[in-house]
Amino acid sequence: MPNNPLNSLNFSGGPGVLPESVLQQVQEAIRAVPEVGLSILGISHRSDWFAAVVAELEANIRSLMNLPADYHVLFLQGGATQQFSMLPMTLLAGQATPADYLHTGYWSGKALPEARRVGPVRIAWSGQPGGFRHLPDDAELDFQADAPYLHYVSNETVEGLQFHRVLGRDDVPRICDMSSDFLSAPGDFERFSLIYAHAQKNIGPAGVTVVVVKDALLKDAPDTLPGFLDYRAQIAAHSIYNTPPVFAIYVVLLVSRWLRDEIGGLAAMDQRNTEKSRLLYQALDDNNDFYLGRAAGKDRSKMNVAFNLPNPELEQEFIAAALAAGFSGLAGHRSIGGIRASLYNGLQLAAVEKLVDFMDQFKSRNR
Repeated sequence: MPNNPLNSLNFSGGPGVLPESVLQQVQEAIRAVPEVGLSILGISHRSDWFAAVVAELEANIRSLMNLPADYHVLFLQGGATQQFSMLPMTLLAGQATPADYLHTGYWSGKALPEARRVGPVRIAWSGQPGGFRHLPDDAELDFQADAPYLHYVSNETVEGLQFHRVLGRDDVPRICDMSSDFLSAPGDFERFSLIYAHAQKNIGPAGVTVVVVKDALLKDAPDTLPGFLDYRAQIAAHSIYNTPPVFAIYVVLLVSRWLRDEIGGLAAMDQRNTEKSRLLYQALDDNNDFYLGRAAGKDRSKMNVAFNLPNPELEQEFIAAALAAGFSGLAGHRSIGGIRASLYNGLQLAAVEKLVDFMDQFKSRNR
């Protein structure tokens, strides 16, 4: 499959761009998976081949994240939104002490009402008064020692904010929504009791959500949960409790192989992502009279760069001109507007270089 410039210049906040080599394999698999001879869209989820896909993907994620043996890796449906409910149903139901939640942006805000349907919630810190332009320092945080768990979002996709450290107490289960920076860099993943991430940012298409869960977290889970919403039932079924999204899981497998074999692991992936974000943030800083970065410097996301222009009219001109020049997905989220460039794993450095050149030219024309 020839290189497609519309793929290579896709800065969308999600679904994100996939690596070119993965797209080539997907194209072939839609016609026929080489080792099976059937289209990936028609292979049974009960086949031995698909069981091997799930097993290999579990192993690849374990290896990439260096997970201890007491963690399970699941491939579920419902996106992060289902986890907003599934998590408190498992850990918060019947609790008198509230769970600690951080409200750092759009997506962490979406988790709050779902948790409150189940049990008490305490907002340990909120960035809402400051317009979600920065994240808390350690001195601003005061976590409960007896909380059932702490929940936070590692990377706020909409506002372009990212934690560059692990938060919380080691004696309280850490739960983290890593949907938009999952497998983008190494981390102290064993310090988390549960991590969840829908695939459509860094690791695949929409339709599958990866959940990494420590066995000890589930020992007191209620026995009244519906089977589909019970992590233990999903573990026992090896993520095939019902008909899973075979195609999406297969693409994530291909991305995990790409990370392992072509990139060389998460440290190498982080180096690439760091260089991409450094280049774009440098363009903002060098032209801060025209391109106005949204996030505080210390909290800038490597995945999502949010910025504004001097006025909304100029922003609309920028988006239209960028689209005409072949750049896709640069409009900011509907909740805050502006511009957002998402630099997910599959995006090449060359695409960022082209965007920076375009930004220079646009500024020159509109100075």
